[in-house]
Amino acid sequence: MDGRASVGGYAQFLQRHADALPSSLSYLAGEWPDRVAWAAEARAKMHELLAYRPEPAPATAEVLERTQKDGYSRHRVRLHVTRDRTTELFLLIPDGLTAPAPAIVALHDHGGFYYFGKEKICETEDAPPVLREHVQSAYAGRPFADELARRGFVVLAPDAFYFGSQRLDLDQLPACYSDSLQGLTPGSDTYVAKFNEFAGRHEEIVAKSIFDAGTTWPGVLFHGDRAAVDYLVTRPEVDPERIGCLGLSIGGFRSAHLFALDPRIKAAVVAGWMTTYASLLYDHLDFHTWMIYVPGQLRWLDLPDVATLNAPRPLMVINCLQDILFTLEGMQAAERKIGEIYRRMGAPERFCCRYDDEPHSFKIPAQEAALDWLARWLTGVGTQPKRVRRVAKPS
Repeated sequence: MDGRASVGGYAQFLQRHADALPSSLSYLAGEWPDRVAWAAEARAKMHELLAYRPEPAPATAEVLERTQKDGYSRHRVRLHVTRDRTTELFLLIPDGLTAPAPAIVALHDHGGFYYFGKEKICETEDAPPVLREHVQSAYAGRPFADELARRGFVVLAPDAFYFGSQRLDLDQLPACYSDSLQGLTPGSDTYVAKFNEFAGRHEEIVAKSIFDAGTTWPGVLFHGDRAAVDYLVTRPEVDPERIGCLGLSIGGFRSAHLFALDPRIKAAVVAGWMTTYASLLYDHLDFHTWMIYVPGQLRWLDLPDVATLNAPRPLMVINCLQDILFTLEGMQAAERKIGEIYRRMGAPERFCCRYDDEPHSFKIPAQEAALDWLARWLTGVGTQPKRVRRVAKPS
């Protein structure tokens, strides 16, 4: 970037418009004597803006495969998210459970990697090199879902809309869209890389189609995550009063909203996705997916406001100082807002914000802090993570 706005002179009036919006349902926007009523009103507004309320899905799930791992079993499950759409998920169950256990909804990232979903955060056999490279870059080679299972959590990792089992079916597209994949072996490294490139370009037409249909991409995403929780609470291995969620990148975005919109979630970790929306306008939307936009939301709630709709339940935010997706100012402003809301609710210890001197990722130290946070609040074991603030020195 050369210091000029991504949309040139348009940035000025757009920034003024965004800055003038009141976020009138923020907990900081007024006096809310009834916290439960405030959260219910704000959630109702979010559901209205998300504009996706399909008919309930059939209450059925099919276990397609079971694999015994070291200390836990992995179940591949097909689940209806709506009457006409299914997804697949991995359910990880620790060995030797004698009572219902705490559970985590593990939410995979975006990363420009559409061919796989849940496999990015769960160990799989014979993973292709292109997938192993992604896991190394984003997670320092350790898929965190399996680590949670080894520590006694039941883990549910669903494929999000547009990823993995819900990725675009090329056989149902005009051939001109997928010319670059013709003649390649499906599943090969070259095929997966070309598919990811194609799916990235195709986000725009999918987003246009979603908006044209009268709904939003986040609405579709978040509905799928809540449908996964619907399944999770049916499992006899799960204590429904001890469910948390965790994700990186768009998995963090999904984690923030699952925590906000579903009171069944008792604790959350949001990694690599917490900022104020207005801080992105000048020159940071270049790097972002079409999957995050909810028209009209900022008039009512900024992203940090949404993340507090389940407050004062425990929330950890993990930011990366080298993250090109967000400005440091935006991350810090979001931290201040969330922290002030938890302070006003009398529970500042239930919010923790961590800064790692890393690019956009969820490396081992951050994973350990997140797992310790979830263990503390969902099992009563563990210690409060230290408040880590590695802010770069001014140049």
